[in-house]
Amino acid sequence: MAAEPKFKDARREVEGILAPLERKVLRWLAERMPKRVNSDHLTLLGFFAMAMAGAFYALSKRNPNFLHLVNVSLALNWFGDSLDGSLARYRNRLRPRYGFYVDHIVDTYGVFFLIGGLMLSGYMSERVGLWLLIAYYAVNINIYLVTYVLGVFKISFGWFGGSELRILLAVANLILLVKPAVTVSGKTFLLFDLIGVVAVAVMTVVLVFSSLAHTRKLYELERLD
Repeated sequence: MAAEPKFKDARREVEGILAPLERKVLRWLAERMPKRVNSDHLTLLGFFAMAMAGAFYALSKRNPNFLHLVNVSLALNWFGDSLDGSLARYRNRLRPRYGFYVDHIVDTYGVFFLIGGLMLSGYMSERVGLWLLIAYYAVNINIYLVTYVLGVFKISFGWFGGSELRILLAVANLILLVKPAVTVSGKTFLLFDLIGVVAVAVMTVVLVFSSLAHTRKLYELERLD
């Protein structure tokens, strides 16, 4: 029976503007994490925190002060979601296939709960929320395909990665407390509808250019003479 080929982990590329500082903070936290806490615990914390962020968004329809708890949940999500892999690498307890799959399938569910809660809050219309979900999933499908075919896992785009996006969302939540709607050219729009439309447009552009660039690169790598 032939031996199973050795798995080769993809090279990670993290280029967010906060990435250098974040790596130092995560290393510091990993060095001080109690031994009874492992990466699976942190992954579960990240997922639970994202689900709670969605729940607090939904509750903010009754009381906008729940938006503060959304921000607390986003901070907890960063702690769990960012530290689980760092802790595994620090302790040399790596499970690259398991870790990659579980981490990102959990993110898939987590974003569904987050945006679902935002739609239930009334601060974002269902149409914009659905387009945002579609765009997010399409971009991530592209990321995972590139990871498979090129062995490079690109976590950020330009200056923005998960941590930067969490901070922007938290700031937007604070603005939402005082200005849930904005007027443009005499028409009033929900603040998060405008933000959602811009996010969809940016992700669509990123997806199209990335698709074209990687298609060309793969064509050149496997050109048929």
